[in-house]
Amino acid sequence: MSEKTAVTPDSHPAAPAKFSHGVRKGNILQVAGQVGYLPAAAGQAPAVAGPTLREQTLQTLENVRSVLEAGGASWDDAMMIRVYLTDTAHFAEMNEIYNAYFDEQAVKVPAARTTVYVGLPAGLLIEIDALAVLG
Repeated sequence: MSEKTAVTPDSHPAAPAKFSHGVRKGNILQVAGQVGYLPAAAGQAPAVAGPTLREQTLQTLENVRSVLEAGGASWDDAMMIRVYLTDTAHFAEMNEIYNAYFDEQAVKVPAARTTVYVGLPAGLLIEIDALAVLG
């Protein structure tokens, strides 16, 4: 039986609680919910990519991608993506940004996806997690 290992890219700030940015066991990689924080800067608190949904969505997707890559996966290995939005009015705009991003990534078969509405810390508009199966 394979061991469970934590996956944390160097670019990610320390988690605010006791959890891993990603966990891999065998060929399964679960990426924890990522938000639109810019890459970590030593000695500085995490900074949000910007106030707009576009800035935060693109940074959030890049943060998920970096955990996937650190765990040996890519978007093509993603089976399920969950999107958490703070405002129902953001759904159409997020879909446009999401679709354009994955068109640029040239993903062969899009992952399944669920979108739900939640509360997030002040200033954060979106959170995304992913489940990938490698090989």
